[in-house]
Amino acid sequence: MSDTEKLEIGFNQLADQLVAALVDRESLTISLNCERSQFTRFNRAKVRQTGVVADGNIELSLICDRRKAFAGFPFTGEIAVDLANAIESLAYLRQEVAQLPEDPYAILPENKGSSRSVYKGELLATDRVAESILRSLKDVDFAGFYAAGSIVRANANSAGQKHWFATDTFSIDYSMFTQSDRAVKGAYAGSHWQQELYEAQIDRSKQQLVALNRPTKTIPRGQYRTYFTPDAVAEIVGMLRGAPSEADLQQGSSPFLKLRQGERKLSPLFDLNENFKGGTVPRFNDLGEIAPEQMSIIQAGELVNPLISARTAKEYNKTANGADSGEYLRAPEVSSGNLGADEILAKLGTGLYLSNLHYLNFSDRTGGRITGMTRYACFWVEDGEMIAPIENLRFDDSIYDFLGENLEALTNFQEFIPEIGTYGGRSLGGTLVPGMLINSFTFTL
Repeated sequence: MSDTEKLEIGFNQLADQLVAALVDRESLTISLNCERSQFTRFNRAKVRQTGVVADGNIELSLICDRRKAFAGFPFTGEIAVDLANAIESLAYLRQEVAQLPEDPYAILPENKGSSRSVYKGELLATDRVAESILRSLKDVDFAGFYAAGSIVRANANSAGQKHWFATDTFSIDYSMFTQSDRAVKGAYAGSHWQQELYEAQIDRSKQQLVALNRPTKTIPRGQYRTYFTPDAVAEIVGMLRGAPSEADLQQGSSPFLKLRQGERKLSPLFDLNENFKGGTVPRFNDLGEIAPEQMSIIQAGELVNPLISARTAKEYNKTANGADSGEYLRAPEVSSGNLGADEILAKLGTGLYLSNLHYLNFSDRTGGRITGMTRYACFWVEDGEMIAPIENLRFDDSIYDFLGENLEALTNFQEFIPEIGTYGGRSLGGTLVPGMLINSFTFTL
């Protein structure tokens, strides 16, 4: 029996006994966040730290008489230990919930069907990680962080509904440095390690590293033709994860507000979807509701499906579509176009090639204006040839312009850009995006 199968048995036993302990008018939702992961840190192409982490947390949500309270505790997989912590947490919640005001939009648990999804991967053996990652990195100043293993999300409620999601994933997030401390950043992620794909990614980064050794070029502020690699596009999409929120649209705070009101449109080339087909995140949300496997959010530049949680649906008389309580994209995808990889520099002509962005923020949220900085392996291109790396630039532009009439082309390939956060636990999922060519993008300094 595998580790995750043992965890599933332990979670189901815990959920059943907690539900059996409820009294009249009490409803309960039980959520599990758990992982069994290997972490290895590299610096100067050597292993500096490695280890295996087993971690898990349970969150209980108790509703009684339209009052709701939350509590959490560590999940060990040992039923005696976990049940003792659970009963103690339930007693605490009963005291708390009695003192809280009624919530008119509280959503009671329902049973709309259970699910079980297990995605088996092919990960590097623990003793092969260092050799597999470093074999093609001789004489390269390489720093990186490898994380791999099983991640579990589960949900059960007092109405009898149960969901179990387990997936095997890996990611290697890395940087390579020149002697002058310029850097190329890259990542490789998935569920099945393929050495040839990883080494092809490393080779592309090495080529950029050579180009970074050229003297830098200072670019004056202004508007430029600009190509965004999938990594850069993923940063922009990350800023828009909460933009389709129905609650934010109703309250007038969404970057898609002008799109909803019909004041502005995006390019007919631009399609934004919620796509769970990759199996990198569970389809069930924090209430255990199942989202559609795939749903168009923006189709041909128009907002067709905002994200609607059960609470928002109740408040604004809408129909929920499986959105999480935060109403953010959990599995975002931007559809591909027809620009081939070998055409990118020629189509760009003269302009900027941006590999990475950082420090993104909204300079005007409801106007859809995003500001940020270029970072890591960004280049000036002339007549389809990379000429020089650039000094960092700040940009400030509106999605209604650069994803609107200024969007010229999307690549005919997509890349999966993983979520690599590990604060409090490994993050799930990522963003599936193409590269993007903009005919005019605004740089302010």
